[in-house]
Amino acid sequence: MKNRLRHKVYELIEYRFNPTPNPLKKGTLMQPKLQNWRGIAILSILLAIPASVSADTVADWNAIAVQATITAARPGPTGVLDIAMVQAAVYDAVQAIEKRFEPYYVEVNGASGSPEAAAAKAAHDVLVNRFPAQAASLDETYKQYLLNHGLAENDPGVVVGATAAAGIIALRACDGSFPVTPPAPFIGGTDPGVWRPTPPGNLPMLAPWLGAVTPFTLTRPSQFLAAPPPALTSRRYARDYHEVKDVGALNNSARTPEQTDLAHFWNANYVVIWNRALRDIAGAHVEDIGDSARLFALADMAMADAIITSWNSKNYYVFWRPITAIREGDNDGNPRTAGDPDWLSLINAPPYPDHTSGANNISAAALRALALFFGSDRKTFSVTTTNLGPTVEDTRTYERFSDAAQEVVDARIYEGIHFRFADEAARKQGRQVADWAFRHYMRPLDNDGDDGKDDNGHDGHR
Repeated sequence: MKNRLRHKVYELIEYRFNPTPNPLKKGTLMQPKLQNWRGIAILSILLAIPASVSADTVADWNAIAVQATITAARPGPTGVLDIAMVQAAVYDAVQAIEKRFEPYYVEVNGASGSPEAAAAKAAHDVLVNRFPAQAASLDETYKQYLLNHGLAENDPGVVVGATAAAGIIALRACDGSFPVTPPAPFIGGTDPGVWRPTPPGNLPMLAPWLGAVTPFTLTRPSQFLAAPPPALTSRRYARDYHEVKDVGALNNSARTPEQTDLAHFWNANYVVIWNRALRDIAGAHVEDIGDSARLFALADMAMADAIITSWNSKNYYVFWRPITAIREGDNDGNPRTAGDPDWLSLINAPPYPDHTSGANNISAAALRALALFFGSDRKTFSVTTTNLGPTVEDTRTYERFSDAAQEVVDARIYEGIHFRFADEAARKQGRQVADWAFRHYMRPLDNDGDDGKDDNGHDGHR
């Protein structure tokens, strides 16, 4: 019952602060109701939930972190960078006390106290650093959280959390994210195959700096650079061209009603939905705060590195979106790709190049991280969309993590905003990123040989 109540509160927090598609006009946005609500008013509902098992502290502060990125209106998927910082600090704070897994970055000698207090303080301090305009709300949230959960402000764990946060803040201080002076607007080019701004907004590339941000676990942003898209004159290009042209069109599409619903379901805020799914899965299957901290850190840092990887490939290849490709189909040198100058996609293309898909990179990284954490691709779980349109099924349930990953590949084609090769390349990248993070970071410590852990530390899961 407690987890169900907590889930409903998380939904309320996120839904109130996410614009939703206007069901009367596809591809447009409608401002959320109750715009005068503030993050602290919503979070007060969260804080009213009775104190619960320790693992919930990680999930609670993950929800607070997600809300902070929404309140700050982080562009596109970039809020995952902030959330990854929070989860890294929370992980190092908790593990400094539990001493079950390798630290990600910060070592706190002689750490003691409540891991819950350490986690809350670590998350709070990172969020205040990232969102100084929200400092007063975050301070009050932190104070009330300690009070409601019976945690003392002078608990030794508070110092541990502050130390972990300070270390992560210093580590990421010059990572290239959210530059004070943004780069000049990037508008691509007009040659065949080259991305350019797309209708209706015709906006320059969003967050062009993202592909050069220092990764959390990778050695460099280009470590898993995608293979190039197929040549415009190739049969593979023509095949994927016709697929998205046929099933991704706004009008006269070959999509089935089920495929249209799938497209609308996954027309969502991926940072929000995957962190919500993490909280639900952790609430159902993770009992220990150390395991929970590790799961969130692994998944969110993998998602952050995956979106950096995606943008690095976008910047490298600058490949056009289907709407441009189809309207220019008669000019691409391929006799198999008849153009349609009036073609429209079901969903408006976001303002950045196609290859590779950011949504598929993030999704594959999150889902692969979950499979690695639990040691199996098989796990029953649900995903709830942020798209509140009335024709969309709000929640979908899966038996395998890989099933959801495949749906995202297909959905972005049904939406008309990606070629299949861009989706599949992104899914491969996301898996590579998660595999790398799992192999090289936050590994179980071999303390005394009889701690009951297997090689992946799976004893805290059910």
